Amino acid sequence: MGAIQEIRAAAVAGLFYPREAEHLAHDIQVMLNSASKVKAPSGVIKALIVPHAGYIYSGPIAASAFAQLSPVRDSIRRVVLLGPTHRVYASGLALPGVNAFETPLGRISVDQDAVHFLKPLRQVSISPSAHELEHSLEVQLPFLQQVLSDFKLVPLAVGDATPQAVSEVIETLWGGPETLIVVSSDLSHYHPYDLAQQIDQRTCANIVELQQLDSHDQACGATPVNGLLLAARHHRLNAHLLDRRNSGDTAGDRDRVVGYAAFAFTEEPQHGG
Repeated sequence: MGAIQEIRAAAVAGLFYPREAEHLAHDIQVMLNSASKVKAPSGVIKALIVPHAGYIYSGPIAASAFAQLSPVRDSIRRVVLLGPTHRVYASGLALPGVNAFETPLGRISVDQDAVHFLKPLRQVSISPSAHELEHSLEVQLPFLQQVLSDFKLVPLAVGDATPQAVSEVIETLWGGPETLIVVSSDLSHYHPYDLAQQIDQRTCANIVELQQLDSHDQACGATPVNGLLLAARHHRLNAHLLDRRNSGDTAGDRDRVVGYAAFAFTEEPQHGG
């Protein structure tokens, strides 16, 4: 076995989001400021679902979720980030086998304690190739760097896995208020605008009701989404739709659109007595 790679370098900087740190930070802040108009859900945020296209397309929708983290920016210390693989096949869930991820905004350490917790799980492997060019995780990192104070990352590329296998991984790392779960997923792909709206509306209703998605036609990240929904049911979380749009609403034509939505999953506050 070769030596562990130290850093997973940014692969889509300059493609999905700006390469220059100052430009990137400015664009993210503009999107977060605009998203501050979204009504905050009640309860303590435990998980998010956010889209992962280029920022010009889905960044404002993702911002509506990340903006909700402002009140807990200092308490979140671990982010478990799950997203589907687009380029390289992965069996189960793949860790990158690196010590840190790098973006134009700096480096994020991988949580090696969490990696150790996952070692006994058969569905978890190490696959640098599954992460090397994958954008679904990377595009979330600058947002997290902008909205959180100091955190470590558990990056999981989700390939051929069951929702139960994903849920088991999420449960293993559930933790307390120091741990945030983030699932990266777009919705429907390449339908005409009106049809896409119908499909995505039904998908969003499924998610808010914590009902499993039927297929990846509803969401490219249906596998990690379904794993989160199982865990959300188990922990009696409430799901809140924060924003739903598609590329025809943001920066594309309306002939073949991609759907985007952002959700927050909250825990009810614990009361003594």
